[in-house]
Amino acid sequence: MTKKIFTSTITVVSIAFFICLSIITCIMYKYFSDVRKEQLIKELSFIKKAVELNGEEYLHSVENGDIRLTWVNSTGEVIYDSHNDIDTMDNHKEREEIKEAFETGSGYSSRYSKTHTKNVIYYAILMEDGTVLRASNSIMSISVFLLRVFIPVMIAFGIVWLIVARLIKHFAGKIVEPLNEINLDKPLENDGAYEELAPLLGKINKQRKQIKKQDAVLKRKTDEFEQILNCMNEGLVLLNEKREIVSINTAALKFFAVGDDCVGDDFLLVDRSTRMNNAVETALCGQNSEFRVQKDGGEYQINISKIEFENKILGAVVLVFDVTEEAFSRRNRQEFTASISHELKTPVQSIIGSAELLQNGLVKNEDIPRFVGHIHSEAARLVTLINDIIRLSELDEGAELKKENVDVCQVARDVVGSLLQFAKNRKVDISLEAGGAVIEGVRHYVYEIIYNICDNAIRYNKENGTVKIFAGQKDGRGYIKVSDTGIGIPLEHQTRVFERFYRVDKSHSRETGGTGLGLSIVKNASQYLGATIHMDSVVGEGTTIEIYFR
Repeated sequence: MTKKIFTSTITVVSIAFFICLSIITCIMYKYFSDVRKEQLIKELSFIKKAVELNGEEYLHSVENGDIRLTWVNSTGEVIYDSHNDIDTMDNHKEREEIKEAFETGSGYSSRYSKTHTKNVIYYAILMEDGTVLRASNSIMSISVFLLRVFIPVMIAFGIVWLIVARLIKHFAGKIVEPLNEINLDKPLENDGAYEELAPLLGKINKQRKQIKKQDAVLKRKTDEFEQILNCMNEGLVLLNEKREIVSINTAALKFFAVGDDCVGDDFLLVDRSTRMNNAVETALCGQNSEFRVQKDGGEYQINISKIEFENKILGAVVLVFDVTEEAFSRRNRQEFTASISHELKTPVQSIIGSAELLQNGLVKNEDIPRFVGHIHSEAARLVTLINDIIRLSELDEGAELKKENVDVCQVARDVVGSLLQFAKNRKVDISLEAGGAVIEGVRHYVYEIIYNICDNAIRYNKENGTVKIFAGQKDGRGYIKVSDTGIGIPLEHQTRVFERFYRVDKSHSRETGGTGLGLSIVKNASQYLGATIHMDSVVGEGTTIEIYFR
């Protein structure tokens, strides 16, 4: 503001100075011209009287200096001129001042003289003998006059400008000082401000209250919006039309592995993949895009949509959905369908094949018991498989079952009793160490967990191997530990043995008669009961599985 006051005042003063200078110059020029005219008239009047007394001899005897004297007879011919040869001069009868002198007794004019190449004033007076005597003298033109006074005028202007500049700077500071001291946080408490500012300060105070209120509402909504974004499981990134990041939530920061200081950066710096950037470009051109990527062992769906307002694309929104579980479930369903078809088909085909041989009389009498036994074992295997599928189906449905107090130790004893003969047939020694542990759960599911773990421990054990079971408490929780001396599970397979129909060695599984669903039942039943599973296995040494009930 001080600068504007200074500039405006200096401009006004400069304009005023030059206007005054122009007016004064014109007045002075006219004044000097009038003075020169009066001097010329007085001198010519004096010369007229002298010429009338002494004739032309006076004109030759007098030195006229800058004044040029011209004597014209009644016909306009020049009979004397103090500066030029009369023989070369034109008739002067039509000259303005001479013509006026013949008519009125005197004449005056001012014009540019080609002879002298300057402005000249002329004064003519009628003599008693009817001739006209004229005097002329050159005067400075206005431009020449200005050039002569330019340097002193500029010096005067410079002095005035410096004085005015210092004064303006001083007074501008004094004027602005009260404005600079206004407290806009408390507009109504500025006693030293100009009275003329009171209405303005009142409006500022009113607007400040409105802005403060609107700012609080906006901040609350912004905080709510950020909380919603950060609580989303899906990643969200907002981009403007320049592909710069406007907002990014916590899930997206984690997915793209960047910090929150990336706001304002080009999205290309966050994800450099060609697929992502082509999709963003497509969205900014008005078409939505979606695709899936695999990252860090998970599968994610990326949806990129345009942000449009009033038929103008303002940017794009990137949504990241974690579809790992969905993809995993889909693959499991596909694998389960394929596996169950194969697992059911194998024993059925074996039963049909043996039955056809018996039906067609192609089996010797002494071999009939063996074929019948084969049909019986395959049918039993089929029933076992179907029962396991039914159990898994029940667990998948997640139906809420009535919970009760279950004695884990007693369930373990029942399991051991059921598997004693099976263990004896497999030449495996099975033992139980029981403490006291009662949990809230579903007894049937607890039984399935212990049974299937122990069944696998016996089935995949070595001849004369052992299975040791501990049932009791650990860290105040119900606890089951089953250790065997079996073939063990390679490390790369340990994360997958709980999947349905997954077998480490399929040929060995066929020999042992396993369905491939036992550990899957253990996993699903444990999840239902809120139990956790821990497995430790070494190839050739055995496997230990621990169950911690909630």
